[in-house]
Amino acid sequence: VRGSRLQVVINGPFLGAPRATNLCEVVLYAAYGSNLDPRQMLERAPRSPALGAGWLTNWRLTFAGEDLGWEGALATVVEDPGHSVYVMVYDVAPEDEPLLDHWEGSELHLHRKLHARVQTLRGEETAWLYVVDAYEGGLPSARYLGIISEAARAAGAPYMYDVAVVAAGVSLLDFYTDADVMANAQLTLHEL
Repeated sequence: VRGSRLQVVINGPFLGAPRATNLCEVVLYAAYGSNLDPRQMLERAPRSPALGAGWLTNWRLTFAGEDLGWEGALATVVEDPGHSVYVMVYDVAPEDEPLLDHWEGSELHLHRKLHARVQTLRGEETAWLYVVDAYEGGLPSARYLGIISEAARAAGAPYMYDVAVVAAGVSLLDFYTDADVMANAQLTLHEL
């Protein structure tokens, strides 16, 4: 795995002050929204292969920044014990990181990057991800929910995960117990 320019790991809620920082080099990117789809990522970051799926444990997929998006609220994640978010992990080439930043609206300050621990078949890994820099809440468009749902299917998300994405007002993994989450993660990762 290559070294990266990113060096801060934030272990805290993204909507408040960070609790702690640690230094590490990270080039893995954990995608949870439309970038779950490896075909889309091939267009956005052509030199950054998918390494496989994983889970952000104790995080929840939600929506925020309704006033920032052109189609309503944007997908983001927040720390929330007992929940998990399905992600696709990519090994990001240095040339592709600015391309992803552009796609995510970094120049508009829509998102910021955080580092989080991701559970994969290789064990726990640190990856960076984008979170919306706004308060949680708001409704996404039906079109946007469909794009995320399709991306989850393309990434091999467990059965019913894409349905949970569409149920925007419902916490994504209320359909699963913690044991089911990890069992589905293992099954899904083996299929990749």
